[in-house]
Amino acid sequence: MLMAISGGKCREGPRETENGKREAPVSLVFRLPFPVSRLGYSSRVPFITFEGVEGSGKSTQLKLAAERLGAAGRPVRATREPGGTAIAERIREILMDARHAELDPMTEWLLIEAARRQHLAEIVRPALDAGVYLLCDRFCDSTEAYQVAGRGLDEGMVRGLDLRVRDGLSPDLTLVYDLDPREGLARAKSRDAGEGRFESAALAFHERVRDAFLAIARREPERVAVVPVRGDAAAVFADTWRILSARFGLA
Repeated sequence: MLMAISGGKCREGPRETENGKREAPVSLVFRLPFPVSRLGYSSRVPFITFEGVEGSGKSTQLKLAAERLGAAGRPVRATREPGGTAIAERIREILMDARHAELDPMTEWLLIEAARRQHLAEIVRPALDAGVYLLCDRFCDSTEAYQVAGRGLDEGMVRGLDLRVRDGLSPDLTLVYDLDPREGLARAKSRDAGEGRFESAALAFHERVRDAFLAIARREPERVAVVPVRGDAAAVFADTWRILSARFGLA
């Protein structure tokens, strides 16, 4: 479900060029009381993405963050990928349906990019232009983790098209919820009525996805923070909120 509160200032997130370089703002570095990536402070209304393996609890963390921001009077909109718009949600139905086991990896990827472009046009750009906190359940890092590392598609091919689809836009902050894929799959299967198409993939696939998320965090520590999934949702959210507070000056 999408949530929106009007208000805020116009802003645009850092861009990523086709050679992989990112244009990032000058920032101050804060030390946090637990091990996370090197995050800088930003005063702008941000674009924040939530990533992780299946069953990692990222969607719950996004919901809790949106509720906390809204209660504090911050303008916020929550959305997801694939999905977020009527067209993208129809594409999501195809991608998630376990009956579509024969879906070719490249077809899967192109459907994701089609959904992303529509999402960018209808939700992401308008939200950023309106100056709201935009919280997104999965974005471009999932494409690298699932379609490149997981499915084995060519990195250069995927990266080149994905950059064009999102006009080089990158999140200001990405939170990766790290959990052993075995535990995550067990959680996902107990939560959902049966297996989805991604959950039904082999354990080795999910291990590659997890490794890819951690590799992205090592490569871009100024943008990506790894949040270990330990304890219940409230305990994990304490870490989530500490990161958000330090990065964006939240009370």
